[in-house]
Amino acid sequence: MHNYAAPAFNAVSGKGVYLHDDSGNRYLDFGSGIAVTSVGHSHPHWVQEVQAQTEKLSHCSNLYAIPSQHKLADRLVEKAGGSGKVLFCNSGAESNEALIKLARLHGRNKAGKENECFKIVCAHNAFHGRTFGGMSATPQMKVQDGFQPLLDGFSFATLNSIESFDESIDKDVAAVFIESIQGEGGIFPAEDSFLKELRALCTEREVLLMLDEVQSGIGRSGHFFAFESSGILPDAIGMAKGLGGGFPIGAIWTADPYVELFQPGSHGTTFGGNPLASSAANAVLDIIENENLIEKVTRFSKKWHDSLKALAEKYPQLITGVRGRGYMVGLPLNTDAIKVTFLAKEKGLLVVPAGKNTIRLLPALIATQEDLDKSVQILDAVFSEIS
Repeated sequence: MHNYAAPAFNAVSGKGVYLHDDSGNRYLDFGSGIAVTSVGHSHPHWVQEVQAQTEKLSHCSNLYAIPSQHKLADRLVEKAGGSGKVLFCNSGAESNEALIKLARLHGRNKAGKENECFKIVCAHNAFHGRTFGGMSATPQMKVQDGFQPLLDGFSFATLNSIESFDESIDKDVAAVFIESIQGEGGIFPAEDSFLKELRALCTEREVLLMLDEVQSGIGRSGHFFAFESSGILPDAIGMAKGLGGGFPIGAIWTADPYVELFQPGSHGTTFGGNPLASSAANAVLDIIENENLIEKVTRFSKKWHDSLKALAEKYPQLITGVRGRGYMVGLPLNTDAIKVTFLAKEKGLLVVPAGKNTIRLLPALIATQEDLDKSVQILDAVFSEIS
């Protein structure tokens, strides 16, 4: 079908931070499958664990206990602070759908069955997926057009404005649902001070604080979850993308007071957290921990960000700034992002467009300082050619 543009090339293999096409070209992959191949392509440990699991059991459904899923849940609970529970699914969109259902159940508990407390406050410029719930939480016409009427009950406030959220949270609101770092919208981080104020506001009004970490989570920001820099703990977290390192898996974590909202029959998933997916995700966490990747992201990204800022100063007529954290960076442009994406590809670098004329740089967490420096060199050549 025609919902994608014509592909730039045929991708046939990958190794580390490089993707290869069928013409023998090699590309420095700073798109990472849109923030998915978190530990690079074909990491030996990831390949070994996935191959070994396929020889034992790929799928059995959640009608039965899955040891690798239990292990993964324990590890994610630990990453989220040591308490709470995890529910698995297949994707970021499904993670967000589960969070929306969680909010509805919380609203009913909060107000009683006769009271309509089901509203969710999201942020302008957000992106939460392309399901009906996800689209309803995504105030972008390019996503919603043609699919109205959408779900009722969603309103929108301004990211990083506590006053805007304060005005939006009334007695009928069950949850606030935002991205820790807006990804598709153009890489806009939620500020730490704002998250602290929002956490306090949600607690005061008995409203769930739900954070979409589908793109920003699993180490990409320099923390396992991007919100960690603020010191807060949300009530629920959605994750996917980098969690499986290339194998589809999603999950939500929910804090202890709300783990009983889902009961048998209220939600389910056929494939979610199956033996193969859980083994892939456990392998990703092994690699992140054993290779100290989050510490490396924090260390290497500082010089990289400085180099990108220097590039913006060199081409002020083309680059209007540098946004983001860790290995999740956006360059807002005064030129066509699609053109920059094409020229970068022609010079051996893969980047991803986002928002209004922004390019995203999303290297694998294994990217070295040399890889980061090379990305800046290629972008320098791109902008030099344009100017």
